[in-house]
Amino acid sequence: MDDNASDDKPYSAACERNREPILGVLRDWFADRRRVLEIGSGTGQHAVHFAGALPALAWQCSDRVENLPGIGAWLAAAALQNTPAPLLLDVASGPWPSGPFDALFSANTLHIMAWVEVEALFEALPALATRDAKLAIYGPFDVDGHHTSESNADFDALLRSRAPHMGLRDVAAVDALARAAGFAFVADVAMPANNRLLLWQRA
Repeated sequence: MDDNASDDKPYSAACERNREPILGVLRDWFADRRRVLEIGSGTGQHAVHFAGALPALAWQCSDRVENLPGIGAWLAAAALQNTPAPLLLDVASGPWPSGPFDALFSANTLHIMAWVEVEALFEALPALATRDAKLAIYGPFDVDGHHTSESNADFDALLRSRAPHMGLRDVAAVDALARAAGFAFVADVAMPANNRLLLWQRA
């Protein structure tokens, strides 16, 4: 377990496993950015890791109300200068924060949201993003309507058994939402454990 983990903070082993591969991409992708909005910060582990490694970037966490105390605990323990207090954000109902943000990031969220919530997320981006904003979304995705591995197929089946609104999203369907919001597709970066990091920039 990571040295920062303790009984009073939520802990995700997956965050600890994937944080370095994601950071390896974000170091370059967000190198010229100054203010990022993380949508669905979860435990807060990604935020403290990325903000600690990218001190020139103000990392704004956001999530639903039930996750804010845990995120706050991670931020307080790290005591970084570039992590403001986490914001309440439910993509289905808001409130969306005031921009502008020149970077946007979300990890392991789209397959948990209902599709209408995924649509709401992308519809909200133009109002809070700068004209050249960069977007990075991490997680497992289908490609051309097919699962990319047996483990992803199993994970998709597990999600749908838990709640019918959940499930892996197809890269093309997500890209269509991004394009409608004014973001041009830049790269599909293969990540460990059959995950992907999808990158767009506002055109």
